[in-house]
Amino acid sequence: MASYTYTPTPDYGAKAGVLAYLVVSAVVLLLMMVFGLIMRLEHSQYTEIGGLWFYKLMTLHGAGMVGIVALAGAAIMWHFLRQYVELSTGIFIANLILFLTGVVMILASVLLGDFHAAWTFLHPLPSTSMGLWSEWAAAAFMGGLLVIGVGFVLLHLDIARAIITRYGGLGRGLGWPQLFGPDDGNAPPPAVVASTMVTIVNLVGLVVGASILIMMLINLYVPSFEVDPLLAKGMIYFFGHVFINAVIYMAVIAVYEILPRYTQRPWKANKVFLASWTASTFMVMFIFPHHLLMDYAYPKWFLIVGHIIGYLNTFPILIVTGYGAMMIVYRSGIRWDMCSRLLFVSLAGWAIGAMPAFIDGTITVNYVMHNTLWVPGHFHTYLLLGMVAMVFGFMYYLVKPSEHATDSAIDVAAFWGFVVGTMGFTLSFLYSGKMSVARRYAGHLPEWIPYDRIASFFAALLIASVLVFIFRFLAGLGLAGRDYQRASLARSLAT
Repeated sequence: MASYTYTPTPDYGAKAGVLAYLVVSAVVLLLMMVFGLIMRLEHSQYTEIGGLWFYKLMTLHGAGMVGIVALAGAAIMWHFLRQYVELSTGIFIANLILFLTGVVMILASVLLGDFHAAWTFLHPLPSTSMGLWSEWAAAAFMGGLLVIGVGFVLLHLDIARAIITRYGGLGRGLGWPQLFGPDDGNAPPPAVVASTMVTIVNLVGLVVGASILIMMLINLYVPSFEVDPLLAKGMIYFFGHVFINAVIYMAVIAVYEILPRYTQRPWKANKVFLASWTASTFMVMFIFPHHLLMDYAYPKWFLIVGHIIGYLNTFPILIVTGYGAMMIVYRSGIRWDMCSRLLFVSLAGWAIGAMPAFIDGTITVNYVMHNTLWVPGHFHTYLLLGMVAMVFGFMYYLVKPSEHATDSAIDVAAFWGFVVGTMGFTLSFLYSGKMSVARRYAGHLPEWIPYDRIASFFAALLIASVLVFIFRFLAGLGLAGRDYQRASLARSLAT
């Protein structure tokens, strides 16, 4: 096998567009966390916002978290991918504009129109509100999602164009010549492989999601245009599951690119690495049926295949990435700081969050556990301690004043507060699920309240830690911008 000598391309800071993405992501992410805390306080009977506002916040929290982590992941992917292929800055900014436009539409739908049918917008609920919201509110919500989806489609089409132009095809972007032929050591860098995979699965998922949104919008105003509810549910969960899985595949590029800079060791795109990403390209599109196991009308073979692939998908990228991270860190003399700590712990969060999903994907367990708080326990672990930790690690990386700068005691305390807060918060979810506490309920039974209060405490600790992360990032933007301008000037003079 050829010996890979891939070395990360020098990184001269972030472009203004990337920083704009990250500022929006930081603000909205914090707001969504506050919404989540309010909901847990309502469960704890510390607040009395009522059922209407609970479900309005639940709708905003669900849609907002899915959208904002996708925006943050796209910023990471674009930032590093542009070092290998020529991307369009105009398309990148257009995606942000469309995203913000869609957000305004969704906010108007929920806050002004009282739409509160959850982010899943399952048919026929948006059009069957029993007077709780109007047609325009349902149309604004689904239209907002559609506008956001259009922006991401444009972004991924531009990425596909750039990869095809540079490497000659998406298969080559995945490293298929090196995977299925002689290993010549010229496989694309990990950032390109990951971006290719995300582009393929997200384009498929977004097209499916846009299709069902358009059909439901037509049905909203032309009821004679019928939409099969079972088909709609399948399409919605396919889109949603692919899209939310893709966010961590975008964010993990930060691990592939930054940890090698800390350890001075290359992340090798060998055959095992390439095979794992190719396998997940296909499997991530077939693992959503664990959300449909209680829909007996689906063919049994379809649910069984989803069950099996759901098990298999737990391993390829996660194990290869986790093992690769340990190998490049082991005895490397790595300098641990906020960036490297957050990136390294994010892989643990990804692995830990996958285990409850693995358990829930078991058919006999799913029948009992899927509609309990066990499931939010899974995806909050996966997102907070996994994907969101990658985002904050990237933020610290961008604003670090110098290679040898040390972390303050506040930063270190915030790191441990983030880890402990996330673990306590998510374990409260998981234990509540074990005790059969139902999810999506605005009101909780008295015997459930102690778990809710424990979760609220850890959620507050988590938010306090995130406030430190965000403050450090925003405070460091001015210095980072000046460093980027100096580096750009130096490169211009050199050329």
